[in-house]
Order: sequence, then C-alpha cells, then structure tokens
Amino acid sequence: MEREDKKSLTSALIQITPENDDFTLHQAVSSNGINEVRRKKIWDEVKKQVWLAGPLIGVSLFQYCIQMVSVMLVGHAGELALAGASMGTSFASVTGFSLLLGMATALDTLCGQSYGAKQYSMLGIHMQRAMLILVIVSIPLAFIWINTTPILLFFGQDHEISMAAGEYACFMVPSLFAYGLLQCLVKFLQTQNIVFPMMICSGITTFLHILICWVMVFKSGLGFRGAALANSISNWFNVLLLVLYVKLSPSCAKTWTGFSKEAFHNIFTFLRLAIPSAIMVCLEMWSFEMMVLLSGLLPNPKLQTSALSICLNTAATVWMIPFGLSGAVSTRVSNELGAGNPEAARLAVNVVIVMAIFEALLVGSILMLIRNILGYAYSNEVEVVKYVAALLPLVATSNLLDSLQCVLSGNARGCGWQKIGAYINLGSYYIVGIPCAVLLAFVLNVGGKGLWLGIICALAVQVTSLSIVTIRTNWEQEIPPENEAVSSNGINEVRRKKIIWAEVKKQVWLAGPLTGVSLFQYSIQMISVMLVGHLGELPLSAASMASSFATVTGFSLLVTVGNGNGTGYPFRAVIWGKAIFNAGYSHAKCNAYTCNRQHTPCHYIHYTHSTFFRSRS
Repeated sequence: MEREDKKSLTSALIQITPENDDFTLHQAVSSNGINEVRRKKIWDEVKKQVWLAGPLIGVSLFQYCIQMVSVMLVGHAGELALAGASMGTSFASVTGFSLLLGMATALDTLCGQSYGAKQYSMLGIHMQRAMLILVIVSIPLAFIWINTTPILLFFGQDHEISMAAGEYACFMVPSLFAYGLLQCLVKFLQTQNIVFPMMICSGITTFLHILICWVMVFKSGLGFRGAALANSISNWFNVLLLVLYVKLSPSCAKTWTGFSKEAFHNIFTFLRLAIPSAIMVCLEMWSFEMMVLLSGLLPNPKLQTSALSICLNTAATVWMIPFGLSGAVSTRVSNELGAGNPEAARLAVNVVIVMAIFEALLVGSILMLIRNILGYAYSNEVEVVKYVAALLPLVATSNLLDSLQCVLSGNARGCGWQKIGAYINLGSYYIVGIPCAVLLAFVLNVGGKGLWLGIICALAVQVTSLSIVTIRTNWEQEIPPENEAVSSNGINEVRRKKIIWAEVKKQVWLAGPLTGVSLFQYSIQMISVMLVGHLGELPLSAASMASSFATVTGFSLLVTVGNGNGTGYPFRAVIWGKAIFNAGYSHAKCNAYTCNRQHTPCHYIHYTHSTFFRSRS
C-alpha cells in the first residue's frame, strides 16, 4: 500500500500490481464484514475519483465559459451583431470545427491501444500525424470561411446578416488552425489520464479570455468581430500552454520523444478510423432529431413537439449514466486489447452489460413513479403534462435498450469496429426505425407515440445486431498483432471472483467521473429548459423544431469521429438543453425585431437556429 500511495495522480488508472495479485479473498472479506485493508482501498479509490472528477468538470466548465463570455459581450453590441455572430459561428461549426473535432478524436482509439500496449512513444507519433492531417484539412476550410458571405446569400439568407456573418467568420480563420491542434493535444493527454493540468490551462485561458474579449469588442473598434478574434487568441494561448506542458512535464517524458518521420506513415490508418466513426455517430444523431421534425407534421404540432421535446430531454438526462459506462468500457477494452489481455477485455464487456441493465431497470422504475408530475417541471399546460405521462412508459423502455446499445457501441469503438457500427446504425435507424415511425405515426394514426415506437424498433435492431457481433467475437483475434505474444492463456476460477470485483471497481472508477462531468454540464441547461417551458407551448415547440433542424444540418458532426472511449455521444445528451436555453434567449432578444419585420414562425425558428449554433461553438 505504501507503493500505491507514492504513485502520481497522473499515472494510468488501470494497473495490475503484485499487491493486487497477492490480495486474496480471505484478506478482502472477514466474517464480520469489511476489514481495515479493504476500507483503506475503498477510501483510496474515493480520493482518486474525486481527483479525477474535479479536473474533468473544471475543464468542461472553463471551456463553456469562453463561449458564454463571447456571447454575452456580442449581445451588447447590437441585434445585427448578435445575428451575424450567430450565423457566422453556425457556418464555422458546420463547415470547420465539427470536422476537425471528429478527426482529432480518432486519437482516442490509436493512443488508447498504444498506451495499453506500453508503446508510449507511439502516442507522440499518433498526435503528430493527426496534427499534420488537421492542418492540411484546415487550409481548404479556411477558404470556405473567407467566402462565407456569398455562400449564405446563395442559400437565401438575409443580406445584412450574411455580410456580418462573413466578417465574423473571416476573423475566426486563425482559430480554425488552433482548434485542430488543441483537440490533438487534449486527446493526447486524456489517453494518459492527465486531466489536472488541462483544467489549469483551461482556467487560465478562460480568465484571460474575459479581458481579451472585452478589449477586442469595446476598445479596439472591431465591435462584434473582436469576439471572433478573441476566440482565436484564446485558443492559440491554450495551445501554447499545453505544448509547454507536454514539452517540459516529466509526465509526458515517455510519450513525447520529439518530432519523428514516422508521423508521415500510416496516414490512411488514421483516416480509416475517422470516416466510419463519423458516419456511425451522425446516422444515430440525425435519426433522433428527425423525430422532432416529423412531430411538426402531426395534428396539433405544438402539443406533439413540446411533449416529444420534454421526453427527449428526459431521455438525454438519464442517458448520462450509460454514457459514462460506455466511455469506461471503451477505454477498458482498448487498453486491455492493447496490452494483449483478451480475457480481461471480454470480462470488461460482460461486467458493463450487467451494470447497464441494472441501471436501466432502476431508472425506468423511477420514471414510472414520477410520470404524472415530471411534465410540470417543463410546462404549466395540463394537456402537455398528461401527454408526457403517456409517453414516459415508452421512454423507460427505450432507456433500457439505449443503455445496452450505448455500452455495446462503446465496446465496438474500443475494438475498432467503427465500420461495422456504421452499417448497423444505417440499417437500424434508416431501414427500420424511421420507416416504422412514419408508418405508425401517419398511416396508423398513433401520433407522437408512434414516433417513439419507431425509435424503440430502431434501438431493438441495433442492440440485437451489436449483441450478435459481440457474442461471436473471437477476442484472441482482436489483439493487435504485435501484442499476441503477451496474451493471457485464461483466467482460472480461483482468481475469477477477485478479478470480476476488480473489474467492477475499474469501470466505476472510469464511468463515475465521465457521468459526473456530463451531468454537471447538462444540469446548467436543464434549469434553462424548465424555465423556457413555462413560457408556453409555442416557445418550447419552436425551440425544439429549431434545434432539430440545427442538429440535422450541422452540429451532429461535433460529436466525434473515431472516438475510442465513447466521447462522441455527449452531443445527443446536451443538444436539447442548449437548444432550448438559447431559444429562450433569442425569444427575449428578438421579439420586437420579429414583430416589426412581420416575421413568420419560420423566421423565429431560423433566428433561434442561429443562436443555438452560436453557443455550440
């Protein structure tokens, strides 16, 4: 235990030490309960979870604050400035940031398996390769941003807003290159469980951004364009801080050994992970948002859209738990396969499936108990509350299937089955799910329930397909070729109980912080969602429709591409909270504008759409 106390907080989470091997069941459990040794181990785990969860939450909050500061300051520069910045940010996110973020997350798989295989020098090579590719990709994207105004005018956008958006996007071009490099550095450190330094760097950057953005917007004469330039400066500053840490910190001494010519090799390996994973994630995201768009075509669209939006927010909230489990199993599987331990990887999958089922049953029971009162948290309309109560049993059912598909998808990413997952999602959602939803809702006149039943059908096919693939997996063949020699020959029955318990602790260790980060982030948005819902059906339904359109046409790509640790899925979990939060803000800011210009509800949705995109970037 003394050896363990001396270990750095930045050391790998997943370790098997001689002390663990010598730790017998007799030592672990006494006849009177938990002995002192076990109590100390549990307390050590609690401290490690706090040390991990705190920095992760801090990083997320600081990064979000950078965007919030820019939004607040631009909002004081005038209505046109806000609309132009919103449109420019939306365009930049769809055509640039989403692609760079997705491609960078391919490092989750590559660096994760290399770290598990103790091929530490490969992490630096993978990062260099990703940086090279993202810089090259950023060049044509920069030309697209420079021509933002004519592109928006071609699609029929307002002339003044298009001009302002074009100026804003041009000033964000430096941020494009910084963003790609920043994502590569973040993934490089995350795969090594080095999170505390990232929190410090993010905090310094955020506090500096407040001053920079204020000076650029109000003192430099640039106006709203200064906010875009401030974002660029802050991103480059964050890149500089992380580069200095990687270069100077002893924690990265093994993983960063300097520039290497090997970064120019195996470029297509990186791309083969990125493209299928983008398809895998986007197909699922777009299908869920399409349900809300379809709800607008049903009779009484205000009721249907509002109720479905509330249910999606509820599903997104409870989905945070399996999302954490998904990230945990993805990391566990990739690390164990990289280390040449197929039995441990299979055990990780078995354990997480049991945990997901238990969690889903518990959450489903809670949803059933509160189904008659949950709607009041979002709306004062009795009709909406009753309709939500009727939909919640379907939400509970879909949550069980969604929990299973989430952890099975995490296993797929850990194994590198992105291409298989893309085909499964295509068939599940677009060959089965959406057609069933249309049939039930519009042909059989089941209404909103029919749309949700379509989601359940898609999830059922997805879970079945992923389960078949997982059951038929030959885990020995999943080991990277260079690590086959170190493969375990099996786990004997004497050690199996001990290893199962250790596996549960490891997955809780990983899933806990991931779930915590997502819940803390999403809780901010949930408060706003509840308040907007009390404004009436129209703001809530309009915000839902706008966010659905925004997601389908752009931000689903922000999720991830090729993420080996399941980080791509938080997008679906937070999209509704952020969309409706910004819908309420835009409703208050542009109410007079829409009345004076005699805008239709479609224009209201369009403006909300722009505001939504502003916050996501």
